[in-house]
Amino acid sequence: MLERPVALVTGVGRTVGIGAGIARRLAESGWDVAFTYWTAYDERMTWGVQDGATAEITAELTGLGVTAVPIEADLADPAAPERIFAAAADRLGPVTALVMCHCESVDSSIRDTTVESFDRHFAVNARATWLLIREYARRYAVPHGTGRIVALTSDHTVHNLPYGASKGALDRITLAAAQELSDLGLTANVINPGPIDTGWMTEELRTACAQGTPLGRLGTPADTADLVDFLLSPRGQWINGQLLKSNGGSA
Repeated sequence: MLERPVALVTGVGRTVGIGAGIARRLAESGWDVAFTYWTAYDERMTWGVQDGATAEITAELTGLGVTAVPIEADLADPAAPERIFAAAADRLGPVTALVMCHCESVDSSIRDTTVESFDRHFAVNARATWLLIREYARRYAVPHGTGRIVALTSDHTVHNLPYGASKGALDRITLAAAQELSDLGLTANVINPGPIDTGWMTEELRTACAQGTPLGRLGTPADTADLVDFLLSPRGQWINGQLLKSNGGSA
């Protein structure tokens, strides 16, 4: 049997999330998937913890005929990336593609953002991105031209200062990898999926966002997953160092 490529997808905490949608799509395309989640983050958020989500996601992925490895990790811990890659490699072998969907996202503005919140956003969204990419490069052991890095970003900053600012840093780190790691023959791109309702939108916001697109609908995790799947495929290897919008033409 031919060995399957391995994708490491971070931020797969809930079945309705973008990370889960991406993991699902990659499994359908024949990728083994290691994925991270962090229960303590969902506990702090308004939607709360989805009981049994990790087991459900794992079962769904394995039901598609691939191997799935869940890894709980706090990406605010600078030691986490090394542990994550070690766990993935132990079960699946070298990581072919790194897809970063994790985030810290707590709304606050210039006047009311705390130093603690600002620092945690940068630790999770920016520093962890750098450390994950660095660890991926250190362990890189797949054929030239097959490696992929994809990170999800956002351009929302108004009343969302630490999230938006730290995502801006994520952009620059990922795009730097497209050039600095070119000797490995990998590609690195950033995707801005726009507003996708994964349980955080009010009905008013849902309506406004849907009306702002030519198709009159909200984006879905599957929309983002389709683009990630393309970028990770052989057909997507010519796309490199780009920040791509996948927002349905949102106004």
